[in-house]
Amino acid sequence: MKVLVIGAGNMGLTYATGMSKSKLLKKRNIMVLDKSKEKLEEVGKIAYFDAIDRIEDCVPQADIIFLAVKPYHAEELFQRMKKLVNPEQLFISIMAGVTINYIQEALGIKKVVRAMPNLPAQVGKGLTSYVSAEEVSRLELFMVEGLLDTTGKSLRVKNEKFIDASTGISGSGPAYVFYFMQSMMEAALQMGFSENVSKVLVSQTFTGAVELFNQNNLNPDTWMEMVASKGGTTRAALDSMEDNNVNELIKEAAFAAFGRAVELGEEY
Repeated sequence: MKVLVIGAGNMGLTYATGMSKSKLLKKRNIMVLDKSKEKLEEVGKIAYFDAIDRIEDCVPQADIIFLAVKPYHAEELFQRMKKLVNPEQLFISIMAGVTINYIQEALGIKKVVRAMPNLPAQVGKGLTSYVSAEEVSRLELFMVEGLLDTTGKSLRVKNEKFIDASTGISGSGPAYVFYFMQSMMEAALQMGFSENVSKVLVSQTFTGAVELFNQNNLNPDTWMEMVASKGGTTRAALDSMEDNNVNELIKEAAFAAFGRAVELGEEY
């Protein structure tokens, strides 16, 4: 089985690197296509990838094709690809907003999986939600899941609406966490801590809280109650957040990302 990754950006290389460790593939069975000479030089230094700059030299050879380019490049790319693809190939798209139907019609094929990864995939802690066209077989879905899991965890959803929804939660979610971390680090600096100490205080706090959450069946509300005693410091902080409507603002932000994902999909 040969896999082609089109696009040597952060996510394209993340998946290529992850898949290189999969038992489903052998060494040298991953091709990476990009039009940037600088990117291809970077890829060429990785022993288990074939760096390719001509679409004609790789698309016909591939069994599975990862589409990892920016959505605005899709139309031009598909025009170049259409005469080179065949109906037996399986396409996995991580292009935000580009629908399965659009890919099927643009390429004249049927086997398409649409996926939404997130940034922690770069360190093997990603979450990729995905949905497939009806023409993708169970065996092919098993292979897809195995490949996606090389960067963390994968989650199959019911339909493309949930791909857009997962964009608002897991896809864009790491940025929300970084936003909160940045605010806490700024507070630590204002309290007199150094930049390095502020980073340690905040990062270890997040790491520990997530680990507690993952190792137990308690919900966040229960954990908050366990930390916050009546009249104590944590209760003062939580009361301040409630007074400032932080809970609703976070939900509004998630729905804003969801709404934008829907808008992008309407373009395709």
